[in-house]
Amino acid sequence: MNMQVNAVMAPPAPKSLEGMQLPIVMMRDIMIKSMFRTNMTIVSDIARVICLPIPVTQELIEIARSQRLIETIGMLSPNSAGELSYQLTDAGKARALEALTQSEYYGAMPVPMAVYAEQVKRQSIRNLHMTRDRLTSAMGHLILPPKLIGELGPAISAGRSILMYGPPGNGKSSISNGIRDALGDKIYVPRAVEYAGQVITVYDPIVHSAAEEDLDDPNAIRRTSGKFDTRYVKCERPTVITGGELSLDMLNLVYNPVARTYQAPLQLKATGGVFIVDDLGRQEDPPQKLVNRWIVPLEENRDILALQSGEKFEVPFDTLVIFSTNFHPNEIFDQAALRRIFYKIKIDGPNKQDFLKIFAMIAKKKGMPLDEASLVHLLKNKYPTIENTYANYQPGFLIDQIISICEFEGLHYHMTPELVDRAWANLFVKDEVIVK
Repeated sequence: MNMQVNAVMAPPAPKSLEGMQLPIVMMRDIMIKSMFRTNMTIVSDIARVICLPIPVTQELIEIARSQRLIETIGMLSPNSAGELSYQLTDAGKARALEALTQSEYYGAMPVPMAVYAEQVKRQSIRNLHMTRDRLTSAMGHLILPPKLIGELGPAISAGRSILMYGPPGNGKSSISNGIRDALGDKIYVPRAVEYAGQVITVYDPIVHSAAEEDLDDPNAIRRTSGKFDTRYVKCERPTVITGGELSLDMLNLVYNPVARTYQAPLQLKATGGVFIVDDLGRQEDPPQKLVNRWIVPLEENRDILALQSGEKFEVPFDTLVIFSTNFHPNEIFDQAALRRIFYKIKIDGPNKQDFLKIFAMIAKKKGMPLDEASLVHLLKNKYPTIENTYANYQPGFLIDQIISICEFEGLHYHMTPELVDRAWANLFVKDEVIVK
């Protein structure tokens, strides 16, 4: 199947300090804080830490030298390719300490918000072209009706919001993960962005899966850092998955009062990827209130965040938002909210034929031989007691139960009507009055 994806245009490496679009003082202070914290002395090492090309880093060093914050301490060994070595002067150390009291941030130079917004457009999730083959391949581990793939595909291609609803245990979470796998390509995530002189860290190794990086060899004839702006990390399209723990506060900037830096909220970290709100309706905040928070981002492709000072500013919103709930949408939303969710897709349980396919697939995977008499017993005697309501989770649950019984009893893996009955007993809890 064709899983080929178009390559995203990489952010070009800055060619000069002027092209950075950041205050010189801010860049100088981040560099000397980085030197102070890491004890780096040669230009190539400093450039790697602050994620700038060597010529741009050299420009910054010359400015700090002219201000007597940095001094040259001579040539290093031939192994350093003849690079000069630098160190902070006493005045430089004093300035680094003063700058650290204002913000503990050091390391990669931030990307100005406006520059980042341009990169978001270049790698927009709405630029993806999803095909049936690609989506089916990503969902290959699931048995889904063709009609469902036909509903999901256009929704993913549009890059708009999706509400998946239906009874529990039918794979809404697995489908969400399959959508993530179908995205396929890689994007560039900034280590940090800058707005109004404030640094907001974005790259998060918990959320972002970095691709292989080629580190520069200072002695190499050709260097790789010029290929793209290394203030970004090349990553898989991100996926943020939240459940009952999601609260409105988690969608705000996170301020660290000790370090005096900000961390991007979940939806900003998910830019260019997928934000999954699983188990909608189980959160402390009402679903209507949660969706109301998304109205402007979903309709206008921009979000509004606020600094500690109260100043509000825009950030790009380029995220496929997937809401997943076991409730009927009319129970938890008003019509105005539902209108703003572009695709509503019901995820039903499997029919009998698909249930048997799922059962056979899982049994084979787990090494459980199928037994016709046991399956007939299950379908003729057990499922009628629950009005033949099949769910995707049930085959795996029943097979795991039978495996556990076999292992406990010291039996080889096998299936009998009696073992089916014992497994079934754990599938549901009977309604009964408990006498206290």
